Amino acid sequence: MKWHKLGVVWKPDGSLDWARTHAMGPTPYRLNDDVIRVYLTCLDDKGRGRPGYVDVSSADPTKVLKVSTQPLLDIGEPGTFDDNGLMVLSLVPVDEQTVYMYYAGFELCVNVRYRIFTGLAISNDGGETFARHSRAPILDRSDNERTIRGGSFVIKDGAIFKLWYVAGNDWTELRGKMMPVYDLRYQESADGLTWSDSGTLSMALTGDDEHGFGRPWIVKRHDGTYQMFYSIRRVSFAAYRLGYAESSDGIEWMRKDDDMGLDVSPHGVDSEAIMYSAPITVGAKTYCFYNGNNFGQQGFCVAELV
Repeated sequence: MKWHKLGVVWKPDGSLDWARTHAMGPTPYRLNDDVIRVYLTCLDDKGRGRPGYVDVSSADPTKVLKVSTQPLLDIGEPGTFDDNGLMVLSLVPVDEQTVYMYYAGFELCVNVRYRIFTGLAISNDGGETFARHSRAPILDRSDNERTIRGGSFVIKDGAIFKLWYVAGNDWTELRGKMMPVYDLRYQESADGLTWSDSGTLSMALTGDDEHGFGRPWIVKRHDGTYQMFYSIRRVSFAAYRLGYAESSDGIEWMRKDDDMGLDVSPHGVDSEAIMYSAPITVGAKTYCFYNGNNFGQQGFCVAELV
């Protein structure tokens, strides 16, 4: 693949108290032939995330058409799994008006830095507004997946909901900071609401250098095979790099990271890191939305497949 970077699409101007900084985890969703709605997460003054959206033109994804002025969800009540913020991960159309939003909830801890579990919010108006399905996560801690059950990406394939997510229990010290260790898991659900306590290992970490994968983004091709775009955390790098893999069944993957064709730039907003790749095809064009340095502190970016 070869991508042409088009630059930063949008970043908060600091005028909204829930969106002072960052445009994290861009999650494109096709509203119609003309508009791509990019759901994302912004941070408040305390670094807590809330989701909003930015509508862009499908003909020119750097052209902003609309920006949400209110968050789609507030942070959770004290003591809940998302009381220190949430991050949108994937959007799944269930019918003409119903959309499921899967998100990561962040909870600060004492003996480990934090826990991340997956929540669900539901829209009944085509993705304009959302309400929590539950104040508890749909992927909660389990005996085999105790600390991290997030990074979730879901597709509805016929009558089956398919989930790829990251999970782990261990921590490792990197540059004086404890960081979680997690790999990629897979499972299925009949309703998208009820999931198993543990998933099937789908992609393991390689060697001693890798310690985690960022949100996977799955594309099912017309021939029934799968593409996965994901982020890689390595010991040797201080920040994410992008990876790419292919699969015949969506469960076992062949890594082809060198084929991704989208990496850091010599300078600018993605000179130190590149992460959270999210491709979408509209008509004859394919775009990849992503974040650069410091998890989108300088906004979210887009590249076009050439």
